[in-house]
Amino acid sequence: SLSTDKSSEERLLPSNPASARYWRSSKSSLGTAEKSQRWPAPIQAFASMEGGVFGRCLGVVRTIRPHQWIKNIFVLAPVVFAKSFFSSHLLENAFGAFFVFCLLAGAVYTMNDLADVAADRVHPVKRHRPIASGRVPVGLARVLVLILVVGSLAWATMISPDFALVAAVYFAINVAYSLKLKHLAYIDVSCIASGFVLRVIGGGVATGISVSWYLLVCTGLLAFFLGFGKRRHELAVASAKAGEQRKALKGYTRRGLDVALGTAATATIAVYLIYTLDADTQAFFKVDLLWPTTIFVVLGVSRFLHIVRNRPRAESPTQEMLSDGPMVAIVLLWIAVVVGLVYQLQPA
Repeated sequence: SLSTDKSSEERLLPSNPASARYWRSSKSSLGTAEKSQRWPAPIQAFASMEGGVFGRCLGVVRTIRPHQWIKNIFVLAPVVFAKSFFSSHLLENAFGAFFVFCLLAGAVYTMNDLADVAADRVHPVKRHRPIASGRVPVGLARVLVLILVVGSLAWATMISPDFALVAAVYFAINVAYSLKLKHLAYIDVSCIASGFVLRVIGGGVATGISVSWYLLVCTGLLAFFLGFGKRRHELAVASAKAGEQRKALKGYTRRGLDVALGTAATATIAVYLIYTLDADTQAFFKVDLLWPTTIFVVLGVSRFLHIVRNRPRAESPTQEMLSDGPMVAIVLLWIAVVVGLVYQLQPA
């Protein structure tokens, strides 16, 4: 009866067509299962990689959020606006500082997920994060934080002791944020804004470039704007469960965040425009046509507000804007025009 002869097999099939299909399916599945038992151990491990070592590695990568490291591009701002972007020595230090902040940011994201694991598990989107979902165990996440912090601070010291101090202050503020300050309305966004300002300061210290106060103020205001936008989005999405998902949301109101967003947006645009019209700025860059680039700032601010109010299913508007076509186009055009004007790039 176990003969592989086709005619014999067909004679053994049930007369009912549905039963015959089930018999064929069961036989095929049984054969596959039997074969899988004979696979070498490495292949079997690879076949079940979702919950194995490979799956844990993917979870670790997701936890440190490489897609968010684009924020660390602020570290390069002093080099760009000092017209030194083509200096190999300064560029080496600048990119070294960039990656130090990337590693520290990964440590901070992991710490936040560890601190928020209970709240994330009741969030409709964040419950799928590696630590909240259990893909990355809590013990492994703690070891990851230790490795990232020690490695990044050691690297920072090799670049410059002063830069290592800035990096350490950045990390200390984020530790305080993770443990306590993120639960306080408006203080939490202030900590986020200070992180962006410290990135710019760190880039200046690592390269020995004096940073303009205009650059620091613009960076801080923009960070406040993005932070308030994120809280406004979270408050709208969470609704009645806002306090469960983020304690600081209890201290926010939609009206208050709308006012904060409007104030930060207006101040950001105004300071940027004043900077481009400043006589010292025009003399340093030897160009008086920087002020029209303010239109890109206006467009970027408007687009971000659109994302905040019209993308309720997004995990974060700051994350959503990285994949938003119009926003990416606005930022790239601004970079191209500003770099072209600052470095006086012209077609050959």
